[in-house]
Amino acid sequence: MSTVDPLAAAGGRKGPFLVGLVAATAAGRAHAHRLAAAWPDARLVEAESVADALRAAWRGHDAVVAFLATGAVVRILAPLLADKRTDPAVVVVDEAARHAVALLGGHAGGANALAVEVGALLDARPVITTATDAVGLPGLDTLGWPVEGAVAAVSRAILDGEPVRLVADATWPLPALPEHVRVEIAPPPTVGAAAAEDDERAEGWRILVTDRVVPLDGRTVVLRPPSLVAGIGSSRGVPAAEVTGLLRRALAAAGLSPASLRCLASVDLKADEAGIRATADAYGVPLQTWPAAELAGVDVPHPSEVVRAAVGTPSVAEAAALRGGGTLLVPKTASAMATVAVARQAPRGRLALVGLGPGAADLRTPRAVAELRRAAVVVGLDQYLDQVRDLLRPGTRVLASGLGAEEARARAAVAEAAAGHAVALVGSGDAGVYAMASPALEYADDRIDVVGVPGVTAGLAASALLGAPLGHDHVYLSLSDLHTPWEVIARRVTAAAEGDLVALLYNPRSRAREWQLGAALETFAAHRPPDTPVGVVRNASRPGQRVHLATLATLDPALVDMYSVVVVGSSQTRVVAGRMVTPRGYRWRS
Repeated sequence: MSTVDPLAAAGGRKGPFLVGLVAATAAGRAHAHRLAAAWPDARLVEAESVADALRAAWRGHDAVVAFLATGAVVRILAPLLADKRTDPAVVVVDEAARHAVALLGGHAGGANALAVEVGALLDARPVITTATDAVGLPGLDTLGWPVEGAVAAVSRAILDGEPVRLVADATWPLPALPEHVRVEIAPPPTVGAAAAEDDERAEGWRILVTDRVVPLDGRTVVLRPPSLVAGIGSSRGVPAAEVTGLLRRALAAAGLSPASLRCLASVDLKADEAGIRATADAYGVPLQTWPAAELAGVDVPHPSEVVRAAVGTPSVAEAAALRGGGTLLVPKTASAMATVAVARQAPRGRLALVGLGPGAADLRTPRAVAELRRAAVVVGLDQYLDQVRDLLRPGTRVLASGLGAEEARARAAVAEAAAGHAVALVGSGDAGVYAMASPALEYADDRIDVVGVPGVTAGLAASALLGAPLGHDHVYLSLSDLHTPWEVIARRVTAAAEGDLVALLYNPRSRAREWQLGAALETFAAHRPPDTPVGVVRNASRPGQRVHLATLATLDPALVDMYSVVVVGSSQTRVVAGRMVTPRGYRWRS
């Protein structure tokens, strides 16, 4: 497991999320080493004194986890505090690792999310006092987007239940918002045209989601979505100052905010152009380049045969800006050695494929929880959604359906994401293992961003309860012939039996399918000894959990139902002290 940087995950900070660990006692150092073992970008910081170590961790890391008293941390760090938007996040853990307190950097700095992660690793209780997080509301400065204006005042209005208008240029994948935040989609005016509403003082509280430059007041917050792509062309050796200045002037003339830049784009011949790369770095955005042949296929208003002769495409700036689709807002404009064009791209919806694990809350990953709280729409089987309703933010739209509606759920989730929403499609275990990921991805196209969230499968949960049956090669097989002909399943069972693989049998038996499990067991019995261990786990990690150990010769299929996973051992699997074990090395049984 590695640390989840909440800002990077939302599209903000790029690169590793460095965590400094500070401890004063042997117990604290032991807890710190557990975190360091799990997080590749975390390290224990040591110095002549604990105070010096804490200051060094503060100066050299994105976040600090201190195994110290809260009062001591406050006194040492107080002189170093500067700005909550740039200060490192700080989490304090007590000596017994009972509590992980998000002390500084709350939601904007990632301390709240970090406290949850620390809690999951150390079995500590996260302590979060940020008002919005405490009541399940998203912080306006936690989306990974630049934010301007009266953040604290509007956040307080949302907390107090006052009416708030969220006016967006388009549907963006924002987290769920409470009912008293009224969402309005108002397409932006033509570039250069005055927006009457923006020229007036806001009446009531407002959240504007726009890439346009708008006047600010004490009742308005502006969120800057990553909507703008700046296409750049240049002569070789163009100075960075020239590119930066040309882009700044082009955005200002069009009334567009540089905070909404998604990336700079150019032809791949310019991938190493120092002036363009320096401009991308100055704006804090990536540089994306395309082959000239691809840019040549983009329809642009101002093609140039001179440019075609030089680089193989009739347009660089306009074509690069429009390569991903969208609307050209700033046609090609030039300086002595550079050209710039700016396009607005449509929002991309977000589909998170979330595995909830086998059922127990403590086997649900922190990332799964984060994605559920990141979503505005959650889609899933009704009984799975019942497990997580307490995790959803106020205002989350829940689309629940019953057994047998897998395809409808997949289509609904993809449609919501294609409409621009932040969607979580949930399933048990891992979403990609006999679950909802594959049907959803059959319908998803390149209009949406897809995030896969792995989960603990029922097979892994069953294996842990049985011992270590998956110590060597193994195979997952479903015995359900609802979507796969039995003839195909039977061939696969035979192949697994002949290959001497440990087999995890999903969907092994139901009231309508009583004979298939017996047939599969007969196939395995024809290829391995009758005393081969077979484990049955019912309701792994859920109420009514039952673990049964038998052999190929003694297992009664009547003990098995659709809530069970059957694990058939290989010829090497044996029972040691009541536990099912498959050796990592292949050797003959004595």
